[in-house]
Amino acid sequence: MSPIGQLLLTGVPGPELDSESAKVFRKIQPGGFILFGRNIKSPPQLRKLIDDLRDLSRTEPIITIDQEGGRVSRLREIGNEPPNAVQLRDHGDVELIQRHGRITGRLLRLFGFNLDLCPVLDISFDDNADNSLKGRCYGKNVEQVIRNAGAFNDGLRAEKIASCGKHFPGYSRAPLDAHHELPTINLTRDDLTANELAVFKYFAGKVDSMMIGHAFYPALDASGTPSSLSHFVVTKLLRDALGFRGLVMTDDLDMGAILNHYGLEEMMRLAIEAGNDLAMICHRVGVVADAAKFLEIMPARRLDRALESVEHFKKNLATPDVFSEEEFRCRDAEVWQLRVDTLGEELAAKRSAEDGKRSPVETY
Repeated sequence: MSPIGQLLLTGVPGPELDSESAKVFRKIQPGGFILFGRNIKSPPQLRKLIDDLRDLSRTEPIITIDQEGGRVSRLREIGNEPPNAVQLRDHGDVELIQRHGRITGRLLRLFGFNLDLCPVLDISFDDNADNSLKGRCYGKNVEQVIRNAGAFNDGLRAEKIASCGKHFPGYSRAPLDAHHELPTINLTRDDLTANELAVFKYFAGKVDSMMIGHAFYPALDASGTPSSLSHFVVTKLLRDALGFRGLVMTDDLDMGAILNHYGLEEMMRLAIEAGNDLAMICHRVGVVADAAKFLEIMPARRLDRALESVEHFKKNLATPDVFSEEEFRCRDAEVWQLRVDTLGEELAAKRSAEDGKRSPVETY
């Protein structure tokens, strides 16, 4: 059986593993699975879903989620919502941020996750920018992001959960939300080097994986190719210039920034040729079998490097803790206490009530 499916990170349709999805996944053997709010209904259900995904995989799969804090906290579907990066940043206590990383790691390990798509390494030049990053950035300058995101990263990895820096090469100055359309980021190479790239350079040896965002940076690749599909950005810049040696993945290829401009075959080819190890398809789960077929026709020399990278990454995946609902309640109580220690009890309760009224945010 071809191992090509190992280069796919796929979503799962619902809270239970339906027979058709199980059949496809068993055949193509995806390298990993990413879960969203649609997959989470109760603590026992979530653990069973992850156990089922692991059972159908011949090699240990990557099981990942966006568990950042604030709006982008998938486990808020069944538990407390942690403070977001801006709330922790503004509180000014690095120890709280590292504690958040450790709490997050323990919570994820209980369900069987082994990779968290965190920390966000983007610099917030405008906390109110309308580009999907509101509340998600750990700092307003290079030094602040390094200090705060570094504390979360250290805490998370101390609990044996792999980390992911995002969104390379820096997304916070995008004028549009890439979920809808491809933004152009007209910054000079010197500006990027002094700001966004300085952060990613620091973390190149400190995070386990990197996610490539969807944007067009004329100063980095004048061809018009989105960063996530660009050989200049992924290989020449991230791998060669910054020296990153970990796992590299695209952001979701179902986002409008890519989906509006590329067909499935072309996006698969460009993603791997660019130097990515994993191509992420979060929502169109029905196309993952076709995606695997398109990868199979690529030259082996293009695929071998990525397959080796995925295999190497999987050697250090955490194994799940023994699950019980009582243990979940204990670990979830730590999330609430962190929220109280960050916001104060009155504000924590008030915001928690307000947050419960908000629609789920399927952003990454």
